[in-house]
Amino acid sequence: MIRGLIFDLDGTLVDSLPGIATALNHALNDIELPNHPRDVVKTFIGDGLLNLITRALGPDHSNQQNELLATFKKHYSQDWKDGTFPYPGITSLLEEFHQNNFPMAVLSNKPHEYTVEIVETLFPQNLFSQIRGHQEGYPKKPDPTTAHRIISDWNLKAEEVAYIGDSTVDLDTAQNGKMTPLIFSWGYGTPEDFPLLHSVDDLRNVILGSR
Repeated sequence: MIRGLIFDLDGTLVDSLPGIATALNHALNDIELPNHPRDVVKTFIGDGLLNLITRALGPDHSNQQNELLATFKKHYSQDWKDGTFPYPGITSLLEEFHQNNFPMAVLSNKPHEYTVEIVETLFPQNLFSQIRGHQEGYPKKPDPTTAHRIISDWNLKAEEVAYIGDSTVDLDTAQNGKMTPLIFSWGYGTPEDFPLLHSVDDLRNVILGSR
């Protein structure tokens, strides 16, 4: 029985690629480096901001990591607002889960301040009991430590919680933490050879059908 739900953010609840790509290319322009097409930026997402920056620079410009990181943060604070959207049907599905008394949380490798701002801006208040992005001193996914802290606060067992994501990182997080992995097909790092959910109705049926 699934009794609690932890969600990834980028590529799962929201399509954030347009905002990330715009901010990254604005930042690259500022330091006079070539831009990346959106489809290429998509392959950079999922392992946290530092890895995004490292992949965008490539080995030839790795010495400009701190410069690009600071410039990206400046641009992303504004650019995400016009380039981040809940996937169709996600908000109403979350509200349905909330009405059915599922505790819900967001756990992302995106920096904590952006994670909180995006969730609180795009989704109704009180849907999530916790919103956790990456913070210094806490391991990133696929380490399950932060997920287990959330689960402990709910007084549930890991086996009673689903981790819902879109990538191999999310699959590994769920499996490392002994949670049920539920992976959407529309995200940014979809794993191969794993049963995927292709719609919000698929997720609804799995969650409500587990009771």
